[in-house]
Amino acid sequence: MELTDIASLSEWAKLEQEIHRESGLDANVFNTEGRRITEVKNWVNRLCPAIKDTDKGQAFICAVAHMNLAVQAKKTQQPVIEECDAGIVKIVVPILVDGEFVGAFGACGKVLDGGEVDTFMVNRTTGIEEETVEALSSDIGTLSQEKAEAAAVSIQARIQDILANRSS
Repeated sequence: MELTDIASLSEWAKLEQEIHRESGLDANVFNTEGRRITEVKNWVNRLCPAIKDTDKGQAFICAVAHMNLAVQAKKTQQPVIEECDAGIVKIVVPILVDGEFVGAFGACGKVLDGGEVDTFMVNRTTGIEEETVEALSSDIGTLSQEKAEAAAVSIQARIQDILANRSS
């Protein structure tokens, strides 16, 4: 089953936009291969696009984080909230149809309260100068663990609504 069998691309994009507005996070729907299914992109900080603009940043920070958390979400069938290697919070909510993992909803882009961007690791992985990483991350917003958990619950409920309304 494909995500577009459940809802249209425009419906998934609408959900991404709604979650972005509500949570202030970059929100995307991913297929089982970890690829975004829409063109929606709402960057919520200046660092993440710089990281993703490098091959190593995309491959060794962003993609690895998503795939690892998606595997956890698939296995537990529950949302997962963790930090990527750069220190940015990532929420992954599994999309399940009759227990089958058909994709995941990811939201990220802020730092958990008390957390910080790992400028050294970002520099070592991407080659972006550490001073540039510091400058790009200077205005990254924060998110409490409670708000991250509330966002995960909201995303999960919205996915359940979509699943309940899908045509069979």
